[in-house]
Amino acid sequence: MILNTQNNIDYYTFENLTAAGGTRHLFSTRHGGASAGEWESMNLSGLLGDDPSAVAENFRRIAQLGFPLEDMVFSQQTHESRVRVVTAGDRGKGIAHKRDYRGIDGLVTRDPNVTLVTFYADCVPLYFYDPAQGVIGLSHAGWRGTVGEIGVRTIEAMADACGSKLQDILVGIGPSICKDCFEVGSEVVDEFTSRFEDFIAPCATYPDKSYIDLQGVNRQSLVNAGIPFANIELPGICTKENPNTFFSHRVMGSTRGSLAAFLRLTS
Repeated sequence: MILNTQNNIDYYTFENLTAAGGTRHLFSTRHGGASAGEWESMNLSGLLGDDPSAVAENFRRIAQLGFPLEDMVFSQQTHESRVRVVTAGDRGKGIAHKRDYRGIDGLVTRDPNVTLVTFYADCVPLYFYDPAQGVIGLSHAGWRGTVGEIGVRTIEAMADACGSKLQDILVGIGPSICKDCFEVGSEVVDEFTSRFEDFIAPCATYPDKSYIDLQGVNRQSLVNAGIPFANIELPGICTKENPNTFFSHRVMGSTRGSLAAFLRLTS
């Protein structure tokens, strides 16, 4: 991934999506916003107790990077595997208008006037771009969404609604908790054992827990579904290990702000 700074805002982009052209995208950091205190400084959630005027200013600053406010469409995340295909009629939902949907952790569009927006604080951001058909997708994968293969559900929606072919889809897996930091109990491990046992490792610090590689599971499920391995970019960045750069639920609990992913077509 590439660290960028523009208008005093730090954000990350993917090498593969940037090289392909045809999209504008970013993954936010904590830096460059107007929020203070526990939300410092680029908090992009209005649900965590921050000053609403500061959150609005943060979105205004992101908008100046090429993501108009009126084009944004927010997910409504409940750690599930449901994906919604959105159009120009959805523009502004979540930021200017109420959302008329719930339980949507993934968004897909082929409309160049729509910006897809999803939210994070350790969970895995999944970016999708099919340059052949001009289709994008953006999905939030917590551990439940990872088990439910929301990435696969997203590429299925791209294929069903827009004619995408698996070999054409580029994928970026964004900054998120890494395989050495996501320790969980047996109730979570059991959900992964039957299909993703290779991505489970023992935890020496807590013998009753194990580590799970969420980034690796998401990549493998997409490869199993037919996405070429070479089409998928991993971040090499852990949100928990970098709390000065990213909000991390594992580090901060609910006393924090939220990161966000943005993705739109440019042609």
